Amino acid sequence: MAGPAPGWRLRPLAALALVLALAPGLPAAQAGQAPRPAERGPPVRLFTEEELARYGGEEEDQPIYLAVKGVVFDVTSGKEFYGRGAPYNALTGKDSTRGVAKMSLDPADLTHDITGLTAKELESLDDVFTRVYKAKYPIVGYTARRILNEDGSPNLDFKPEDQPHFDIKDEF
Repeated sequence: MAGPAPGWRLRPLAALALVLALAPGLPAAQAGQAPRPAERGPPVRLFTEEELARYGGEEEDQPIYLAVKGVVFDVTSGKEFYGRGAPYNALTGKDSTRGVAKMSLDPADLTHDITGLTAKELESLDDVFTRVYKAKYPIVGYTARRILNEDGSPNLDFKPEDQPHFDIKDEF
């Protein structure tokens, strides 16, 4: 049985180099210049329930945050929807995953708990999460509940890929 042709490993790399060299809009470092580091948004952080509650839209000079599926979004640019006295202000300052799934502002639904949601509600949650929140608002962090036990210790069993309706590749 014949082995692979000599240089077979280099062909994909050469093709990639050619694509990168010819691709418009990609920054290229000039000879003697160090490449510029990639621009980054604000750092993300973990929020406890108490910390997230500080960003409920009540203070004029504070950003407005809400969490869906444990992902904290800065919805300040939608102040007319989420600010003090606005129609969806009840969703802010907490993880309102259940309320988003059920399209409900009932205080009992303003929780992270998705236990007992129907398939249709879970589908609606995924749709709103992707088409509204991820499409329009920057991610500023995650709720601590996603990766910590209730006592604050690390959840050693946490695996993002095992979380219900969670796909880590879509979060970055």
